[in-house]
Amino acid sequence: MNPNEIEAIAIKWFDAFNTHNLEKLLALYHNDAQHFSPKLKIRKPETNGFVQGKNALREWWQDAFDRLPTLNYNYTTLTANNNMVFMEYIRKVDNEDDMLVAEVLEVKDGLIVASRVYHG
Repeated sequence: MNPNEIEAIAIKWFDAFNTHNLEKLLALYHNDAQHFSPKLKIRKPETNGFVQGKNALREWWQDAFDRLPTLNYNYTTLTANNNMVFMEYIRKVDNEDDMLVAEVLEVKDGLIVASRVYHG
């Protein structure tokens, strides 16, 4: 894939996330995709921050959407190559301070196979 196609996946990712459309979000991921997040490590210490597979992703994000109905991501930077996109965005939730987040999506055959979140 070329960088424009990889960037287009990231834009679809933001659209799905910001509309809390779980099925649309999961459709971007490979069935065995792996995800790492510092929030996972805090909220579910037994995971050591990692989940794998669509069922685990579904459970994690459904919980986030249920707990944080105003959760929204505003991207500021997208930098893509032929198989990855680096995304910087602002995490917004009512009554919480905005948080700068970076995330990398690794893409293979048009699907996200791994994602890794970075924030303070």
